[in-house]
Amino acid sequence: MTKWIKVALVSFCVFLIYIFCSIAWFSTVDEKKTADAAIILGAAAWYKRPSPVFEERINHGIWLYKNGYVKKLIATGGKSKNAPFSEAFVARRYAMKNQIPEEDILIEEESLTTRENLQNAKKLMEENHLSSAIIVSDPMHMRRAMQIANDLGIKAWSSPTPSTKYASWQAKIQFLFQETWHMIAYIVYPSASPEPSIDKAED
Repeated sequence: MTKWIKVALVSFCVFLIYIFCSIAWFSTVDEKKTADAAIILGAAAWYKRPSPVFEERINHGIWLYKNGYVKKLIATGGKSKNAPFSEAFVARRYAMKNQIPEEDILIEEESLTTRENLQNAKKLMEENHLSSAIIVSDPMHMRRAMQIANDLGIKAWSSPTPSTKYASWQAKIQFLFQETWHMIAYIVYPSASPEPSIDKAED
């Protein structure tokens, strides 16, 4: 029995290291190419203003739009507790202030998790006859986001934000460990991975 416990522990440690390394490696992958839309994953909003993390995501979506990579922006995210406005509403308002036409910004205001962000974005894509997307989020968030997008059947490519609030090694390691936990939870129980993650809670 002791032998099998040791084997199980070693196997779990190897699995943990694999997930940890895959998240770190994928954070550098930028697959941006021409697509129908950019899906901007939600993060905290402060009243009518995006948090620094969310602002970087919206800015990158705006850059993709203005540089011809996408024709539409899909802003995701509902209302956090006691918030007067949804994350998606704040993102649209910010994008419009940066010369993005309102008709080119689609929003979903119900989601509270990464999986819900992408599920609802997929519905918007189907309703608006959009067949492909670039997923926009923080670098350490991309591995899980892309796994969920692929599992949902979204034709998508990864394009992490070129800059992030999580610039220090301490912040990166904290985010990496938390994303490792979220990734394992998603693999074990895809429909109920724990959220909010650091990108929601610490902005």
